[in-house]
Amino acid sequence: MRLNRTQWASVTAVALAVLFAGGAVTVASADRDDAPRTPTAESADAGFARDMAVHHQQAVEMSFIVRDRTKDEEVRRLAYDIANTQANQRGMMLGWLDMWGLPKVRSGVAPMAWMGMGDMPGMDMGGEDGELMPGMATRAELDQLRKASGRDAEVLYLKLMTEHHKGGIHMAQGCVEKCGPGVERDLAQGMVDAQTSEIKLMSDMLKARGA
Repeated sequence: MRLNRTQWASVTAVALAVLFAGGAVTVASADRDDAPRTPTAESADAGFARDMAVHHQQAVEMSFIVRDRTKDEEVRRLAYDIANTQANQRGMMLGWLDMWGLPKVRSGVAPMAWMGMGDMPGMDMGGEDGELMPGMATRAELDQLRKASGRDAEVLYLKLMTEHHKGGIHMAQGCVEKCGPGVERDLAQGMVDAQTSEIKLMSDMLKARGA
């Protein structure tokens, strides 16, 4: 089929439009930074991974302690869920640090310094407990939990874990605000949501135990 001059002009215009559109997409793709981002040791991403791994480790420890100090299935189930979830998340965060080629511990750097919290009130920066981040239990409180049993152990665990979650939420919110886009920020937001829900659950459990 032969095309007249008007038809050729229409075909040419469509072809040029497609060509320019393809060029625009190529330029836009080139301008967008899709390259994998590797955090630095001083970044919020790395600081969050290091500090939250330590914070999570204590939650796992407390959960295993209470599991052996009570026969209450509700508390044991909650403790198992917290231990399982936070152990898995801790493994992820330590894995990120390995993948980024960054140290899991930075000597001379206060916990949560990436949030500007190194010298803020509520941070235990010395003594026999070392550097405790907000919400973390002291050694004396952990020893008290180990010695308690039954309802006393349940109530103490729920109180300690409630404070622990509050500190964890504060730190995770810091990552939501300061970490780069990606899995780190998504995990932090998931922690905020899940631990906020667990605080409500633990509040109800404490009320049920008259505490």
